[in-house]
Amino acid sequence: MSSTPEPTPARLRAIPSRLLAGAAIVADRLVGERLAAEGAHKWHFAVLVALAEAGAASQAELSRRTGIYRSDMVAVLNELADGGCIRREPDPADRRRNVITLNPTGRRRLERLDALIADAQRELLAPLTPGQQDSLVRLLTVLTEHHRPPHPRPHDAR
Repeated sequence: MSSTPEPTPARLRAIPSRLLAGAAIVADRLVGERLAAEGAHKWHFAVLVALAEAGAASQAELSRRTGIYRSDMVAVLNELADGGCIRREPDPADRRRNVITLNPTGRRRLERLDALIADAQRELLAPLTPGQQDSLVRLLTVLTEHHRPPHPRPHDAR
């Protein structure tokens, strides 16, 4: 037996699902490291983006928009509230629930996290030309849309 590891067999290197899984691991690590350096994680980013793009929402609506389980959403919102990024106010239409709003501190936080995410994407896609990057995004979008369940359920986005 040789002490040097054998290269991955060509047959394994040609399996699309295996390649996607490997790229996803790298992408997740790059994004996670960037966000962690700022005391944030993917769920913070997802909630801030959802509020910035679609406006104020209830916790249940944010869960639907982001795919974060309702039971986990409370903790994410607590962390964002502790950081001064959001406001929780009683819903005038239903006092039993809160409406979550992005505030100016949250918008600034999102701008910083956007920059970190963009940096991670640049590193991930560095070996590709701009045209290849566009093609990859287009192809991944086609795959994702094709396999999306008709009624998506919130999932553990961690």
